[in-house]
Amino acid sequence: MKKIIQDLSFAELENLILSFGEKKFRARQLYEGLTRGKSISGINVPAALREKLLSEYEDEPVKIIKTLRSEDGTEKYLYALADGNVVEGVLMKYKYGNTQCVSTQVGCRMGCKFCASTLGGLIRNLTSGEILAQVLTVNALHSVQGRRGVTNVVLMGSGEPLDNYGNVVGFLKNVSVEAGINISPRNISLSTSGLVPKIYALADEGLAVNLTVSLHAVTDEERARTMPVAKKYSISEILKACSYYFEKTGRRYIFEYALIAGENCGKEHAEGLINLLKGRPCHVNLIRLNEVKERDLSTITEKQAYAFLGLLEKGGLSATLRRRTGADIGGACGQLRANYLNG
Repeated sequence: MKKIIQDLSFAELENLILSFGEKKFRARQLYEGLTRGKSISGINVPAALREKLLSEYEDEPVKIIKTLRSEDGTEKYLYALADGNVVEGVLMKYKYGNTQCVSTQVGCRMGCKFCASTLGGLIRNLTSGEILAQVLTVNALHSVQGRRGVTNVVLMGSGEPLDNYGNVVGFLKNVSVEAGINISPRNISLSTSGLVPKIYALADEGLAVNLTVSLHAVTDEERARTMPVAKKYSISEILKACSYYFEKTGRRYIFEYALIAGENCGKEHAEGLINLLKGRPCHVNLIRLNEVKERDLSTITEKQAYAFLGLLEKGGLSATLRRRTGADIGGACGQLRANYLNG
């Protein structure tokens, strides 16, 4: 596999172009073309420069090979990578703009019982440029008259972002740089299963993206039943790391809580969440579980979900029930890739 040119910052691309003996402005040409989602071969530069680049770098590191469209406007993409692996992503359309969910790894090693991404384990990490290319490719599809087609990004697709820390931080820097696609860190959310040391490290990066932690339980014992990572990092340790993140960034943090029938959505669980989180600068995002056929977990009814939400609100927590999007096209991360791999 060749190198990924989207891994490079503008300064790095400029140095590369100068090392080829080309004039500086060629770097700007290339950078602007790549930011618009073009392949190397689709950018108007001299043939000799194009050939040099293509001898070292992938022409199109991320290519959409399948698109599913939901009745609610959600679009789900299956991407082919240059080495033959596949990952997936989702574009969700809201009144305020379009939110793209990106993948950070091929597969995942976290082993969460409610997630299809982890079924085959971790294959490899994506590079920062492969993550960025997902955004650039989808943005190009939805840009209209120079207006950006992707306004928000969530790192909630296949993979654990903080398990691919260096590449993810590189992506966050490149996707938010003013000279590039320029998506503000305020419009970027990173979801983690709770890798405590990496939460501290991210807090010190100065990026101030929205931190979202997959909680899904109120005790370590219950959490470990569906999330193996709970055996390594306790809820208490996660809460301390989140407090540090808030101190460093000023951004409130979000806890995702998937409602699993018979597992975590009784009255005692609502009371447990209130005891854990009341008074903290946080928000609880309730999710009706997207059921995965390979797992024996099921969700609860919408009425039951709203009843659980009511208990949290009555107890003084900031909480919402996430609107379900893309349910008719397999909205849960990992489902499209799993179906593709299984033929």
